[in-house]
Amino acid sequence: MFTRSRQVALVLTVLLTAGAACQARDHRPPGRPAPPAAPAARPGSFTLVASGDVLPHLPVIERARFDAGGTGHDFRPMLAGAASVVSRADLALCHMETVYGADGDYGGYPSFKSPPEVAEGLAATGYDGCSTASNHSLDDGAEGIGRTLDALDRAGVRHAGTARTEEEARAVTLLRAGAAQVAHLAYTYGTNGLPLPPGRPWAVNLIDENRILADARAARRAGADVVVVSLHWGTEWRDDPDEQQLALARRLTAANTGGRPDVDLILGTHAHVPQPYEKVNGTWVIYGMGDQIAGEMTNHQKVPDPRGNQSTIGRFTFAPPARAGGRWEVTRAEFVPQLFDVDAGRVVNLNRALAEGADVRGVRDRIRDVVLSRGAARDGLVMGE
Repeated sequence: MFTRSRQVALVLTVLLTAGAACQARDHRPPGRPAPPAAPAARPGSFTLVASGDVLPHLPVIERARFDAGGTGHDFRPMLAGAASVVSRADLALCHMETVYGADGDYGGYPSFKSPPEVAEGLAATGYDGCSTASNHSLDDGAEGIGRTLDALDRAGVRHAGTARTEEEARAVTLLRAGAAQVAHLAYTYGTNGLPLPPGRPWAVNLIDENRILADARAARRAGADVVVVSLHWGTEWRDDPDEQQLALARRLTAANTGGRPDVDLILGTHAHVPQPYEKVNGTWVIYGMGDQIAGEMTNHQKVPDPRGNQSTIGRFTFAPPARAGGRWEVTRAEFVPQLFDVDAGRVVNLNRALAEGADVRGVRDRIRDVVLSRGAARDGLVMGE
């Protein structure tokens, strides 16, 4: 199953592994212009990165078992291509779309149960926290949520969006990023028609504008300098955001308390494809980051669609407010285009692969064009490496 002809060959993994050993050198081939220089970070600044859906289909699970030598599952090699971006950030957030199974009871679509070793792979890559609210949050009921959050806790990865207890559901997920406290909130549009567990209406956070804003204001009271909202939303296989995404983004970014915005960054998942970045009411919104890890994807026309294995990492540099009580300001906004090579079972940084000579320019440029399609370049968004 790892021999299918795809747009990226296994040789990419070899190239990327070689490149990772010499990250300090200039990877640009002759004649390629340097990326825009990053401005000097203001004292107290921090960087936040975020990436898309971790969605292990059965071939992905089998690949992780192969990488573990047939005993257990090892997701670290699969994610290694993202580590150079993720591990260097002050705060790194992922989206864990599926719940975890136990004792070998694992599976893919339509009801996912992933090996708990995914959490160890995320931690080893450098992720500090993950959103866990998705349409698959109830694929194995309350037990699946419990196993997932237990495994993330063991790995030292924080989480937001699902809960084991009512007390946990009410608590604010606060993460340290340099001198800042960052609140991570997460919500999903639904749970594929599965009802919330009896007596546990708090088990999964569902998208509700008033609830989101109330939670954001509570996070401020709890000490958050920056409030990040992860939303599992949108229409699958659409490159552009749908009207519900656009409307909710406008309302959430317009809300403020005492002249200070309630939400500082919105991170979108679910659509399976990269969607645009846009600055809305002065706040950055990623409508959809795409699938960071997924098996070969088939779209609504039942046709294999390579967009389902394309994604971006968003990277934002936040600087302290100029005045006490003011907003932390994004001084640099970047995106890093990625691909999940289903043949090799590896996340690929497309700019790094291109610099090493891989023929991925067409994929990289398609992602770039989508990301910039709502005018984000005019507000300073650049493509990073």
